[in-house]
Amino acid sequence: MSVRTLSRWVGWLILVALLAGNLMVGARLYTRGADDAAGETAYERIALFTKVLEQIREYYVDEQKISYKDLVYGALRGMLQSLDSHSQFLDPQMYSDMKDDTAGEFGGLGIVITVKDGVLTIVTPMEDTPGFRAGILPGDRIMEIDGESTDGLSLVEAVKKLRGEPGTGVKIKIFRPATRDVQELSLVRAKINVPSIKDQKILEDGIGYLRITEFKEPTAAALQKAVEELLAQGMTSLILDMRNNPGGLLTSAISVSEKFLNRNDVIVYTQGRDNRPQQTFRSKGRRHYTDLPLVVLINGGSASAAEIVAGALQDHKRAILVGEKSFGKGSVQSVLPLDDGSAIRLTTARYLTPNKRMIHDQGIEPNIVVPMDPEDWRQLLLQRSRIEGVPPDEPEAAKGAEVVDVQLQRAMDVLKGIMVFEAKNGSSRWPWGNKSR
Repeated sequence: MSVRTLSRWVGWLILVALLAGNLMVGARLYTRGADDAAGETAYERIALFTKVLEQIREYYVDEQKISYKDLVYGALRGMLQSLDSHSQFLDPQMYSDMKDDTAGEFGGLGIVITVKDGVLTIVTPMEDTPGFRAGILPGDRIMEIDGESTDGLSLVEAVKKLRGEPGTGVKIKIFRPATRDVQELSLVRAKINVPSIKDQKILEDGIGYLRITEFKEPTAAALQKAVEELLAQGMTSLILDMRNNPGGLLTSAISVSEKFLNRNDVIVYTQGRDNRPQQTFRSKGRRHYTDLPLVVLINGGSASAAEIVAGALQDHKRAILVGEKSFGKGSVQSVLPLDDGSAIRLTTARYLTPNKRMIHDQGIEPNIVVPMDPEDWRQLLLQRSRIEGVPPDEPEAAKGAEVVDVQLQRAMDVLKGIMVFEAKNGSSRWPWGNKSR
């Protein structure tokens, strides 16, 4: 090798060394700025992680479990799960499965689940589904799926276990905190297709009623059609029932809310880290029912998108809320793809009502509290199905005494009072009551 060539190689090596040194110093200065307040740096903790990783690879007894991929993926799962119950590391297969869920047909039990206080919990069972017919109630906790404990099971993994081909079976063990009962249920998966708008009718004295079971893409259009039909039948006020509505699409919640608000009214905010507002969603649209007296029914099974609608209508004094405190599910998850085909599902913001009330873990408090046992609500739905014709696998619909819907009765009393007030005062600005029992 010539002196000139050797000198060139030495020069390149010096340049690479300088660049590497600068990168390391820069990385340490960058991470130190973020972590000095905690008395540590990311560099020191990554060094600790690397040391443990190598010790596992050198000393762990089972050589089949110590590949770098397995160890790093396991660490990422633990790291994301330690943040909150909705953050999740998705390996390439799980990420692919999650994307596939938006296409094709799958079977399920018709139950909406979340992780609450570290336990897999039922938000609500959708009516006319296997979960509903089995007697599952909001707040029930799933302890086992097909004989395997759900302890430490992530939300995505649980959903994957519960879903499957229509007609296939799954066994779950549930614990009911209210009664301390434990039940083992054998269920058969079915195609889940529940209409988002149900029970459209005029009750009495011009009071209209309709129920939103969940928020899907066509929900707002179906709602407008139902309201127009009720108005044509002489409706003068409306009860919007969102009890046991587990939520759904944010876009649908916004489209439903704006039907009853003025243009440009704030519907919901998202708030990120350091209390920084990220997005503000306002009412748009062309058709608004702003003069229609409105009562909204909610309960402990009302969650997510249902809470956004309830909170917006309450804050704008557009509706009186009757029933029970809602579930309190109001966080925003973003899916961030990674280079190897995996992804992280990370909580990046929380929903706030127009008056900046936090929904997550807080729920929406009704203006008028009217308690109702979850089993009574289930029996009410079975009574309604009996009127329409009981499915063969719902013998319970024919059992027991008739249940009175005390929450609906209270909502009707509120609207009747509003109509009397308006008749006496000749005003369309109806009273706003304080929360009472």
